[in-house]
Amino acid sequence: MDNLKSLTQKENIILSDIAFEKFEIYRKLILEWNEKINLTAITDEEAMNTKHFLDCLLLTKTGLFDDDKTVLDVGTGAGFPAIPLKLYNENLKITMLDSLNKRIKFLNIVIEDLNLKNIKAIHGRAEEVGRKDGFRESFDIVSSRAVASLSLLLEFTIPFLKVNGLFLAMKGPSYLEEVETSKNALKKLNCKLEKVLNFKIEQNGEISERNILIIKKIGKTPSNFPRNMGQIKKKPL
Repeated sequence: MDNLKSLTQKENIILSDIAFEKFEIYRKLILEWNEKINLTAITDEEAMNTKHFLDCLLLTKTGLFDDDKTVLDVGTGAGFPAIPLKLYNENLKITMLDSLNKRIKFLNIVIEDLNLKNIKAIHGRAEEVGRKDGFRESFDIVSSRAVASLSLLLEFTIPFLKVNGLFLAMKGPSYLEEVETSKNALKKLNCKLEKVLNFKIEQNGEISERNILIIKKIGKTPSNFPRNMGQIKKKPL
């Protein structure tokens, strides 16, 4: 816990004592369930603090998570970044979406054990759920740490956003190439890259780069998006 406190203080990220306690419970649940299902390859405490918890909390540096916005986390996996964001601000209304039901069961345990309110875990595929009433064009913010190209992520995520909503994509050093190859997707999905925030995280003398792409939805999503997975893979935007 002291290590996580030190990391967040360096980045001027303010967490309550209760939040730090809940991060410890969350860590233990991840390690326990990691023996049953594949949640993460990172199990060392300091590495988890840096590469998972702090990495997710960097999203709060955008200033977008300080009220009660509706947030969807696509491809949430072990709950990254949704759970750290919820521990940062309990007023956020968060939905976690993942295609593996075993992860949803894990996330429901996390929600219960951490006594979290206004957060739920949904089982489904983004390209299918994004067409449903109550989900399509319903969220203020969509986040994703999913390991997929930006052009694919855009088609999975933008349909969920309200007009003027924001998609936050967490990317590594090669983000400029992804932006370049996503120009067509940005245009077709009626969105634009607003800003990129760059961070460098140090752990044991190693420096890793994290970039947060802030993409704004400027018009309604055309009715033919998202396409089915076969079409998406065959002909990416």
